[in-house]
Amino acid sequence: MSKHVPTVSDLLANNRKWAEGKTANDPGFFKRLVAQQTPAFLWIGCSDSRVPATEIVALDPGEMFVHRNVANLAPPQDANFLSVLQYAVQVLNVSHILVVGHYGCGGVRAAMESQRHGLIDHWLSPIRELARLHAVELEALPDDTARHDRLCELNVLRQVENVATNPFVLEAWEKGADLTIHGWCYSIKNGLVTDLGPNVRRPGDAVNLVARV
Repeated sequence: MSKHVPTVSDLLANNRKWAEGKTANDPGFFKRLVAQQTPAFLWIGCSDSRVPATEIVALDPGEMFVHRNVANLAPPQDANFLSVLQYAVQVLNVSHILVVGHYGCGGVRAAMESQRHGLIDHWLSPIRELARLHAVELEALPDDTARHDRLCELNVLRQVENVATNPFVLEAWEKGADLTIHGWCYSIKNGLVTDLGPNVRRPGDAVNLVARV
């Protein structure tokens, strides 16, 4: 039997059921959301549809500010990412930035391949360079799956470095902000998050982070 593919009408109907269920369980839920968003967390994750940010950590809407892109990059030249980071740090005053990759990431896999993929190759070039720098470590692993998983982890750690050296974050630390950056990797196979550590609370914590972990 083929799987039913939801239609747009199904999505609208699901939305109404969801809203009604939320209100039935918590009459004040939407009133609180309208008042103000005050999330303590910024999630920088992959666009992969199998990695729903708030759901896998059991948070409600309004409890986490979310930015997603292919392969969970935090590039210093991307205006979209920088706008999200600045707003999260300077306006929302988040306490935690979660850089979250996932094993089985298609973007990381594409970066490891020799074939051309078009425009996405430009976006993934930092991961390709990361693979080149760590070629000896990656080649020593037993198979392609292990190499791919490790590159997913290395990519997360490199993005943690990017966030920790960003001027918005550095300025926040200089002003005494209690701000910690975390590097996580999520497994679609079992739904569990691995904390890659260490947690970055000051500029020096991120120096050569990839090489130390």
